[in-house]
Amino acid sequence: MQRPPQEDYSLRETNPHLGGGKVTGDKLTSTYDLVEQMQYLYVRVVKAKDLPVKDVTGSCDPYVEVKLGNYKGATRHFEKKSNPEWNQVFAFSKERIQASGLEVTVKDKDFVKDDFMGRVVFDLNEIPKRVPPDSPLAPQWYRLEDRKGDKVKGELMLAVWMGTQADEAFPEAWHSDAATVSGTDGLANIRSKVYLSPKLWYLRVNVIEAQDLQPTDKGRYPEVFVRAILGNQSLRTRVSMNKSINPMWNEDLMFVVAEPFEEPLILSVEDRVAPNKDEVLGRCAIPLAYVERRLDHRPVNTRWCNLEKHIIVEGEKKKDFKFASRIHMRICLEGGYHVLDESTHYSSDLRPTAKQLWKPSIGVLELGILSAHGLSPMKTKDGRATTDAYCVAKYGQKWVRTRTIIDSFAPKWNEQYTWEVSDPCTVITIGVFDNCHLQGGDKSGRDSRIGKVRIRLSTLETDRVYTHSYPLLVLHPPGVKKMGEIHLAVRFTCSSLLNMMHMYSQPLLPKMHYIHPLTVSQLDSLRHQATQIVSMRLSRAEPPLRREVVEYMLDVGSHMWSMRRSKANFFRIMGVLSGLIAVGKWFDQICNWKNPITTVLIHILFLILVLYPELILPTIFLYLFLIGVWHYRWRPRQPPHMDTRLSCADNAHPDELDEEFDNFPTTRPPDIVRMRYDRLRSIAGKIQTVVGDLATQGERLQSLLSWRDPRATALFVIFCLVAAIVLYVTPFQVLALLAGFYVLRHPRFRHKLPSVPLNFFRRLPARTDCML
Repeated sequence: MQRPPQEDYSLRETNPHLGGGKVTGDKLTSTYDLVEQMQYLYVRVVKAKDLPVKDVTGSCDPYVEVKLGNYKGATRHFEKKSNPEWNQVFAFSKERIQASGLEVTVKDKDFVKDDFMGRVVFDLNEIPKRVPPDSPLAPQWYRLEDRKGDKVKGELMLAVWMGTQADEAFPEAWHSDAATVSGTDGLANIRSKVYLSPKLWYLRVNVIEAQDLQPTDKGRYPEVFVRAILGNQSLRTRVSMNKSINPMWNEDLMFVVAEPFEEPLILSVEDRVAPNKDEVLGRCAIPLAYVERRLDHRPVNTRWCNLEKHIIVEGEKKKDFKFASRIHMRICLEGGYHVLDESTHYSSDLRPTAKQLWKPSIGVLELGILSAHGLSPMKTKDGRATTDAYCVAKYGQKWVRTRTIIDSFAPKWNEQYTWEVSDPCTVITIGVFDNCHLQGGDKSGRDSRIGKVRIRLSTLETDRVYTHSYPLLVLHPPGVKKMGEIHLAVRFTCSSLLNMMHMYSQPLLPKMHYIHPLTVSQLDSLRHQATQIVSMRLSRAEPPLRREVVEYMLDVGSHMWSMRRSKANFFRIMGVLSGLIAVGKWFDQICNWKNPITTVLIHILFLILVLYPELILPTIFLYLFLIGVWHYRWRPRQPPHMDTRLSCADNAHPDELDEEFDNFPTTRPPDIVRMRYDRLRSIAGKIQTVVGDLATQGERLQSLLSWRDPRATALFVIFCLVAAIVLYVTPFQVLALLAGFYVLRHPRFRHKLPSVPLNFFRRLPARTDCML
């Protein structure tokens, strides 16, 4: 597979005309200062009165048509109403205006042909301009005219002005860009919206014990466990060790819940009467609205709940319940944890659930979503390729969605959004998607992903505007593909430098994650439940932020096995260790006198540090300081972006990518699965060998004093006694000098055979002889 040149995936700095050119020094000053101004012609159709009657019923079915060149927009129509109120706004992009006049026509809805009732015509040169924060333009009454220009019966209240995307009427307006979209649902799906993630809590259920259980079979010891059900989440305790009617567990079950609490917690005590048969001994339902909320690690009060068992009498269910037994537990909503719905590597929010524990914000993040260009065709409509692109940005609990630009491979959004920042070590995610929910869209109902960009705030300089064009890279089964580029403007403003510096000394997560830490398996399960809840809640909004969009933004499924990611992580480790490897090679050259002058200088430095040991730490930190100052000249000036080489995506084997995109469990043919299993066994065998070698070295260290090899242990014990005496009577500096000069000795005094300590260590026994 031939890969594209690497420069196609590079980040490019741009110089857009932001904020209409309003700048003061390095800082832009207008409200929408991170986007390019876009001029629009706004028409607000408010209402009409005294419209002429066209039929014998004495009424009409009026609606208004706004026409500018080839673009037409229409209001909804009212049946049998001569004084209708619409209060709708129409926005026409100035870039696409190809007419000199605006025509607003009132028509009467008819099954055959709509009747002309009157119109109002405006000269575009006479339309006033409005720039926020000016107050909205007051609408005026205009007398209707016929096609000849003569006044007719009826008046129309209108407001017409020239404005920008900063106008408050912009989000809800009908746009000429979306002239081909019809219907209320279609228009709602293309408008920009702001969403908020639901407030998530961890629910901790500590099941302690149960009393007075009543199993059906009295002649056997019950094997009792507790099953807890909350919505689509189901957890269970282990089977109680004391098999009696008073079992004990003292086990924690963790759930994720979201406000408002819609479903109660159902606890069911069950008896395992057979391998695949469980008998319910009692149930209880606990509304979450009455559950105690805990902000710290102090224990909450326990509670007893009665278990109810439904009684079956002669094949029909009675409405009453019989007291069966009770359960003892401790239940609380944990407000001191942060509910993880994102990967901890690029989380956008690290605050605890309870707002009482939130710290003041340290700054503001501003994002300008300018445009995209070179987008790939995502679907076919009317026999031609097209793309209806929109952007989604997520930071903290706030999600934003831009409007959808219809049928464009180079859409221009120019929308600006703002977030409060509580921690600089967080990441904002921006995704681009193709809207498949317009008329004639994809019948599968899934918005296609075009690409994603992540920006870590700690890599940004404060009060600087970053304007770059980011490549949109998506990994497909055939390989990595550039789907286009997105143009962004980002600024991180810090309100208090001291507070931000103080954040670097604080724990990354709330303190409850360290006082009562959750296990890795719990975190994985809880994160899966959190992403399911967030995607379900946002998909119920209007317009919905669909499940596939939320899951792509939250990186659901990133924990699955991938050969490509495994290689990438291995090379990342090698990159981290490359500095130590380079130091080792440099020291080996010093020891072998490759450069005699450098080796002599190292001898002098070593002699000084041994004679004056108080200079060792100051020398090390001064050296690190000088390295940091030297590297400041070449500090990164651009935000980090997706790196295909680091991800091993530019040279991944097609079968490895096919395995990465396979479902879980697999759906591939048996021969392919067998081949991948054999490949995985080969890789695991090499890892197994390395792990075994590490274990062998550790066991040799343990065997020094274990007398497993009596002669080797005797030699080591005698050596330790002699070393203790020598080290006691000899000054430490003398020993250090002798050891250092011995290590740095000239190659003439070296030989290629292993040293005596190494020979002795390699002869020590390990437990490999005991392995089957």
